[in-house]
Amino acid sequence: MRVAISTDKDFVSDHFGRCPSFTIVDIEEGKVAKRESVENPGHQPGLIPQFLHQRGVNCIVAGGMGARAQGLFEEFGIQTIVGVSGKVTEVVDQLVKGTLTGGESLCKPGAGKGYGLDKTECSHPNQDLTHVECGKMGKICVTSEGSNLDSRVDPRFGRCRYFMIVDIDTLKFEVIPNSNVEAGCGAGTQSAQVVAEKQAEAVLTGNVGPNAFQALQAAGITIIVGVSGTVKEAVEKYKKGEFAPTPNSTVDKKSGMSNQGR
Repeated sequence: MRVAISTDKDFVSDHFGRCPSFTIVDIEEGKVAKRESVENPGHQPGLIPQFLHQRGVNCIVAGGMGARAQGLFEEFGIQTIVGVSGKVTEVVDQLVKGTLTGGESLCKPGAGKGYGLDKTECSHPNQDLTHVECGKMGKICVTSEGSNLDSRVDPRFGRCRYFMIVDIDTLKFEVIPNSNVEAGCGAGTQSAQVVAEKQAEAVLTGNVGPNAFQALQAAGITIIVGVSGTVKEAVEKYKKGEFAPTPNSTVDKKSGMSNQGR
């Protein structure tokens, strides 16, 4: 069993996403086999679950965590235990003894500043999928066939006609013509860079290829595929939490060149 504990100095941090570090503990046959501290890679949607998954973590302990974040950890097969406080050494002892129990998610407004996005309010205890962990709702990217919210979602990512960068709160949007539509190769990766530069927290599209998927995932951007209808309809469904992140690419390399999506 490998456990990651959100850590602030010697104590469990209230904020899993904005803690300074994670204490990673290997528990084998009722004993601590290994313990190490790793720096928080940064608070971006989907980044920490992937970061800890790559290190073999199968359980995370924290004071506070939103429902959306817990869902992302679940996608990686990582159990979440929230509502935990106290010294890290005491928590480790409870883990070894099998007596650690969680509770209601803890959160103190403003305590997470300095390790990610500044936080002005907290919704951890009753949070749903329309929120981004403990921060403000941000921007998403929707691939589009046209230049307004009533346009149809383009089923292609790398070679979509337009990228619609939409503010979730206000529905204000920026239209970015995709210069990679006719690209011979590398369209997916280059398009992912465009989205990352706009600091979108998620991409909504029809399909995504392996190169684009890897680039988006590396940037900490949530990837949602199988999206259809209009851009506005897609945004509304996202706000209601009707979409789930996709764990893998959905088309082969260069499939967008045959108009199947990439």
